[in-house]
Amino acid sequence: MRIGSEILLDLPFGDEDESLLDVRNLKNLVRHGEGLRLEFKMKVKYPGKIVKELVAFANTEGGHLFVGVSDAGVIEGVKFAEEEQFLLERAIEKYCFPAFTYRAYRIRLDNGREVLVYQVYESVDKPHFVQLETDPYPICYVRVKDRTIQASKEMKQILRRENEEGLTFSYGDTERWLMEYLRSNEHIYLTEFALQCNLPIWLASRKLVFLVLSRVLKIDPEENQDKYSLR
Repeated sequence: MRIGSEILLDLPFGDEDESLLDVRNLKNLVRHGEGLRLEFKMKVKYPGKIVKELVAFANTEGGHLFVGVSDAGVIEGVKFAEEEQFLLERAIEKYCFPAFTYRAYRIRLDNGREVLVYQVYESVDKPHFVQLETDPYPICYVRVKDRTIQASKEMKQILRRENEEGLTFSYGDTERWLMEYLRSNEHIYLTEFALQCNLPIWLASRKLVFLVLSRVLKIDPEENQDKYSLR
């Protein structure tokens, strides 16, 4: 098992750590399908892609990655789980930063194969990034329902500052217009807000970020533009 950059080997299963999954728990979770905190992979064929899922869990609410389970929820296991674990953990060390907290262990199946389990904990040191050799710059990922998506500039700022205290913002004509608009409309996008209020994008972005951090608005990350709505 690895926690951050520290390796802890041969963690026992069973009663000594009740949070470890067994075959029965595994089947119960898989039955519900992939979701915000659950991702399935058949094998570690492209570890650089899989680490994006782990980073997204750390940046969101944590979660479990099962290696040896198909997208359809078929639990087949992997033949050489130790090799798969080595490849994935080497990719975590190489491509992910800062280090995040996780636990890795294996569940043996009746067919002699194993499911490799990665339990990732929600981080207190957000945001976390992935930078592959093909990436020109580090990329931050978040989890949305059963998908992992790239975080916007605004989302990265919110992750970085979400635990700050004593935040204040000015409540002027722009903010009053926004509150009134959102009482009649479900959500608004950054570009729409900037256009409606005749604001430069950087200022509209700053206002929305502060309103989210102040718990006035909530942000729903999306592939193209995040949605903002009243809490």
